[in-house]
Amino acid sequence: MEKSAENPLIDDFNFVPFDRIKSAHFIPAVDHWIAEAKSALSDILGEQHEASFSNTILPLEQLWFNLNRTSSILFNLHSAETSDELEHAVEHIAPKLSAFSNDLMLDHRLFERIDQLWQKRSKLSLEADEFRLLEKTHRSFKRNGALLSEEQKEKIRLIDQQLSIESIQFGQVVLNDTNNFHLHLTEDQLAGLPEAAYGAALEEAQKRGYGEGGVITLQQPSYGPAMGHLKNRGIREKLYKAFGARGLNGKENNKNRTFTIARLRYQRAKILGYSSHATYVLEERMARTPERVIDFLEDMRIRARPAAERDMEELRTLAEQEGLHELAAWDIAYFSELGKKERFDLDTEQIKPYFQLDRVLQGAFRVAEKLYGIRFVTNNYIPVYQKEVKVYDLLDADGSLRAHLYTDFFPRKGKRPGAWMTSFQDQQWRNDKEYLPQISIVCNFTPPSSDRPSLLNFGEVTTLFHEFGHALHGMLAKGRFASLNGTNVDWDFVELPSQIMENWCFEPECLELFARHYESDVPIPKKEIEKIKNAANYMEGIQTFRQLGFGFLDMKWHHLFDEQDALEDFERKALEVVHLIERTPGTALSTAFSHIFQGGYSAGYYSYKWAEVLDADAFQLFTENGLFDRQTAHKFRELLSSGNQKDPEILFRAFRGRDAQPDALLKRAGLVSYEE
Repeated sequence: MEKSAENPLIDDFNFVPFDRIKSAHFIPAVDHWIAEAKSALSDILGEQHEASFSNTILPLEQLWFNLNRTSSILFNLHSAETSDELEHAVEHIAPKLSAFSNDLMLDHRLFERIDQLWQKRSKLSLEADEFRLLEKTHRSFKRNGALLSEEQKEKIRLIDQQLSIESIQFGQVVLNDTNNFHLHLTEDQLAGLPEAAYGAALEEAQKRGYGEGGVITLQQPSYGPAMGHLKNRGIREKLYKAFGARGLNGKENNKNRTFTIARLRYQRAKILGYSSHATYVLEERMARTPERVIDFLEDMRIRARPAAERDMEELRTLAEQEGLHELAAWDIAYFSELGKKERFDLDTEQIKPYFQLDRVLQGAFRVAEKLYGIRFVTNNYIPVYQKEVKVYDLLDADGSLRAHLYTDFFPRKGKRPGAWMTSFQDQQWRNDKEYLPQISIVCNFTPPSSDRPSLLNFGEVTTLFHEFGHALHGMLAKGRFASLNGTNVDWDFVELPSQIMENWCFEPECLELFARHYESDVPIPKKEIEKIKNAANYMEGIQTFRQLGFGFLDMKWHHLFDEQDALEDFERKALEVVHLIERTPGTALSTAFSHIFQGGYSAGYYSYKWAEVLDADAFQLFTENGLFDRQTAHKFRELLSSGNQKDPEILFRAFRGRDAQPDALLKRAGLVSYEE
C-alpha cells in the first residue's frame, strides 16, 4: 500500500504513527476503512462458488482489520488523552461504526452463507481454530439478529446507535466531574497526610495558582491517601460526597442516562428473544445464566457476612476510642488504615519509598522472565501519544520479537480515572504476515515530584501487576485469528490472567526482586514483608461485600431492571443485601459506574469475584510446585496464548487437571473459618 502523506491512518503501518496522527485524520480514515470493508463484504456476497471457509469466514474475519485498528487507536486516545477535537471525532464516528456493524451482522444473505457452512460443518475437515471461528461467527450472527424481520432489524440499528452515543456521553460526564472538583486546604487541614501525599498536595496548589496551602482532587493518587489519612473528618466528608456525586448533579449528569442505557439494553434483548440484557450477555459467559450469577453472589455473601460484620465492629471500636460514636461512610478508609497500623504496625503509605514505580515495573518484567523466559527491553524509536508514555519490546526466549508494550502511568486532565489494559493491535496473521500485538497499560499513579520519583502504595503495586497480567494475556497470544486471540475471551475468564499476577506481590521471593528503598537502595525489611502478608486479608469482609455490592447492582440494572423507582430507591433495593453502613444522601454508585455503563462489564461485574475463584485455585498450583516453576508456568502460558481458541473450562482444566474449586479462595480471603 502507498503511504498517505495526508492521512497516516490509511497507511499499512507496523506500529501506530502517533507522531503523525492528528485528530482530524480519524473521521476520513474511518470513512475510508468502512468503504473498504463494505467492498470486501460485497466480494463475499458476490462470490459465485459455494460457501467455504476460505471464501466466506476468513475474508469476513479479515475485513475488520483496518477498521478495528483505526477505531482502537481512536477510542484508546479518547480514554487516555482526549480533547475537544477527539470528542467531536468520537461522537461522529461511533454511530457510523454501530451502523456498519449492524448492516453486516443483520445481512441475511451473509448469514445464509455462514449457515450453509454450519449445517455441513462435520464434512468440512476444518482445523480446530477454523472450526472454533466458524462456530463463534455463526452464533454471533444468530445472537445479534440475523434471523429477525426487517422491522426488528431497524429497531436494533436505532437502539445500537443511541447506545453508542449514550455510553460515550456517560464517560465524558464522569471525566468532567472528576476533573472539575478540587478542594483547597490550609497546611493545618492537611494534617495526617503521609509525606509524599502532603508534598503532592502542596505542588498541586502551586500548579493551580494558589500562593499557599494544598489541593486535594478526586484523582485516585490524591483522593485515596486523603480518605485514608486526613485527620479532619469534615474534609473527608466533603471529599467523599463529591466523589460519590460524580455524574449525579449538575446540568450535564448521568442520573437519567443510567435508566436510558439500561432501558435500551433491555429493549434490545427482548427484540432478540431474551428475557433480559443479562440473559443475552451471559449466554456467552462461563456463568451462562443470571440465576447462576445471582446464586454465586449470594453464596459468597453468606460466606463473607460474618467477616464483614466482624470488620465493621472492629472499625466502630477504633472510632469509639477516638470519641466517635457513629461511623459514617467517609470514616471507613481512615479507620481501616488506623487499624492496619495498630494491628500489624503497617502503614501502606509509609512503605511507599520501597516501591518506586520504575522498579516495580521492572519487578513485574522480572517475574515474567522467571516464569516464561521472556525479556522486556526499552524501545526508544516507536512514537508515543504523550511524552510520559514509554514503549518496551517483548522478546521471547529465542530472542524473537513478540510484542510491543506501551505504559502510561500518570493522571492528566484528558485521561479518565482508573486503570486498564488495552490494545492498539491484536496478534493475528493476515495475508501470510504476522501482526504482533501492541498492548497498553494505562494507570493513574502519583506522578514524580520535584524531589522524588513516583512511589506506589501497596495497592498500586498490585494494580500494576494486575494490568500487567492482562497485558501478558494479550502479548503472549499465538493464533491466526484476531477475534480468537488475547483477551477476546469470556469476560468472567478474562480476569484470571490479571488477578493471578497479584498473588506474586505478597510473596517474599517476588518482593525481593524489586522492593528497595529509592534513596538508600536497601531491600524492604523482611519484617515489612511479613506485615504485608499478615495484613493481606485485613478488612477483607468489607472489601468482599463492596465487590459483591457492585455485582448485585449490575444485575439489578441488567436482569431485575425496574425503571419505576427513583435512582436512590433503585440502588437501595439492589444493595440492601450487603448493607453495612447508612447510605449517604446525595451520592450514588451508578452515575459513575463506568465499568457497566461505558466499559464492557454490563451484566459481567460479578466476573471479578468469579475469576478470584479461578486465580486462587490456579495460584495454589504454583505454591505447591514452586513460585517460578517453569513446568507449571509453561502450562499457564499455554492457557494465555490460547485466547478463545478453546472453551475456558477446557483451558482451565488442562492447566489445573480438574475444574476450579473455591477452597483456595476461601482460605486466602480469610473466610474459610466462617464457611459454616
